[in-house]
Amino acid sequence: MNTSLLLASGFAGFVYGITPGPAVLALFGISANQGRKAGIAFLSGHFVGDIVWTTLALTAIVGAKAIGSVVFDVLGLVCGAYLGWLGWRAVTVKRTSAGTLDIVVRQPLRRGLIFGLTNPKGYPVAVATFTAVLASYAAGLDWAGVPGLLAAACGGFVASYVVLIAVTGASVVRRFYRRHELWIVRASGLLFLGFAVHAVTTSVAGLTGRRA
Repeated sequence: MNTSLLLASGFAGFVYGITPGPAVLALFGISANQGRKAGIAFLSGHFVGDIVWTTLALTAIVGAKAIGSVVFDVLGLVCGAYLGWLGWRAVTVKRTSAGTLDIVVRQPLRRGLIFGLTNPKGYPVAVATFTAVLASYAAGLDWAGVPGLLAAACGGFVASYVVLIAVTGASVVRRFYRRHELWIVRASGLLFLGFAVHAVTTSVAGLTGRRA
């Protein structure tokens, strides 16, 4: 397994961990009310969920590649469409009459472990993110490399956690976030749309290249 593939998996883990979503929004709330220690406890529990969903995602991705590259490319199209849907929802988010964002988040907030393991978006987002980033390395994916990819992804998770704790624990950032929450969510939507375009174009190129 080459270094660039491991770095790509680490980058995917970093993006998966740091991109604003239900868990990050929950972390902002916990850190704002209880401080950094509570935030660290939340992410420590959530780490278990990240490992579980990423393991399943990598299994699905490598399994699809083992079955055939066409399946991998089709999976890339589906995941790209899903990321695009998430991105579009975030980009077009609006405030309700109550002042909250109109994106409904149905996740438990009591503990990071419960949140991470019960997050219904954990698996599809992991599949979509890792597929988008690793699609260019499809030829180098195999079962023997899964442990290395997972370890690299975990390194990306930890790096994202360090950044999140440092950011969410700062009072100035908490005030800034509350003031600009709408635009922060929309910016995260643009990031998802970018990965969606990458996943779709890579998959289309693979499908059309084989057809030619």
